[in-house]
Amino acid sequence: MNFGPAEMLVVGALALLIFGPQRLPEIARTIGKAMREFKRATSDLTDEIKAGLDSEPTAPKPSATKDPTQELRPGPRE
Repeated sequence: MNFGPAEMLVVGALALLIFGPQRLPEIARTIGKAMREFKRATSDLTDEIKAGLDSEPTAPKPSATKDPTQELRPGPRE
């Protein structure tokens, strides 16, 4: 969705009418902070995913070979 200069002007004029000239800078500041925080969070998440993909996967250590039926056999009773 692309906004041209005419659409931006209409949105700005509507915002000015709805919120007034006193609150408009405060709202713009809040939106700017939210966008910066969102950008930082996405950047952190992207870096974390890239680091996870770049690291070598560790293979599980092979355990000692066991007879699977050995676990099912009852042991000596004391």
